[in-house]
Amino acid sequence: MPAITCIEDLRRLYERRVPRMFYDYAETGSWTEQTFRENTTDFQKIYLRQRVAVDMAGRSTATQMVGQDVSMPVALAPVGLTGMQCADGEIKAARAAEKFGVPFTLSTLSICSIEDVAENTSKPFWFQVYTLRDEDFMKRLFERAKAAKCSALVITVDLQMMGQRHKDIKNGLSAPPKLTLKSVANMATKVQWGLGMLGTKRREFRNVVGHASGVSDASSLTKWTAEAFDPSLDWEKIREFRKMWDGPVIIKGIIDPRDAKEAVNVGADAIVVSNHGGRQLDGALSSIRALPEIMDAVGDKIEVHLDSGIRTGQDILKAVSMGAKGVMIGRSFVYGLGAMGEEGVTKALEILHKELDTSMALCGRRDVKTLDRDILMIPEGFSGRWES
Repeated sequence: MPAITCIEDLRRLYERRVPRMFYDYAETGSWTEQTFRENTTDFQKIYLRQRVAVDMAGRSTATQMVGQDVSMPVALAPVGLTGMQCADGEIKAARAAEKFGVPFTLSTLSICSIEDVAENTSKPFWFQVYTLRDEDFMKRLFERAKAAKCSALVITVDLQMMGQRHKDIKNGLSAPPKLTLKSVANMATKVQWGLGMLGTKRREFRNVVGHASGVSDASSLTKWTAEAFDPSLDWEKIREFRKMWDGPVIIKGIIDPRDAKEAVNVGADAIVVSNHGGRQLDGALSSIRALPEIMDAVGDKIEVHLDSGIRTGQDILKAVSMGAKGVMIGRSFVYGLGAMGEEGVTKALEILHKELDTSMALCGRRDVKTLDRDILMIPEGFSGRWES
């Protein structure tokens, strides 16, 4: 086993161990992938102010996200098909997050179901929902999440229609995946992955199959997913979803200050500044570049989180110093999961925590709750000066 020192090390190991179809599903963006790339490269344009001769003892990265105590300002983002990156992937990621003291968010389009994860963890997790046409399925999904004692609901609002991801089309990645001779041959070379998948009964979208009307197998699932997303979604429908949930509601997929204000108006407890990891509208601003204007618009009215592009603890440090209460990580934990299972997710969290803690100290701060823009050097015009 090579020394694992950073998230990039996990990504390289992940690429070797997981079938190309599922690697590309995670490691891809829409169209030209401009936004996918800039989600990470824009972080590199922000510099940190190093301070010296400052007491660095007794540091703390502990804080809260939507009223929940967390060991660092990080939550695992909802990622569809996680259980195809590694057998029982959602369960393994949830266990790692629970032990580390950060929230795990289960996707509606997960392989392991709400009940699967609840039965294999001891603390509440967050649950993510898409806005779907099937209202009866949605209501029962909410009821199942309540029965599992999920502690927060994450409503994804930027997937009314699917952005085109060229690699997924070429690989036959769909719901369920379309197997080709090429993809099967590639899977056959991933022995450890294959043995894991043979050893589990969880290989389909278990939140949907057997729960959505008329969806009982892979063939019926294909038709359901093709028609599932609601293109007529508006803020009034989101307001109705808010009324269906008693606990904290987080709206994910905000990239424009006007939409951030609408999220406040419908009674959300938090928003996630996110462009879906660059997988939807290519050419949209990176999340970190969009964050300052959103903070200016609603930062004193609602809790703001950031998603998309987090690969280092320094990225977390920069986002929180710019005002975010916390961040969501998707690819960073998926790399660890595909590389080393539950141990890999733990390793990813350890790497991010160490980088955050060390960088915070070198910037002269001992408590993550005291971070602010004073430790940053942000380029003039970073948040954008655009012609109207």
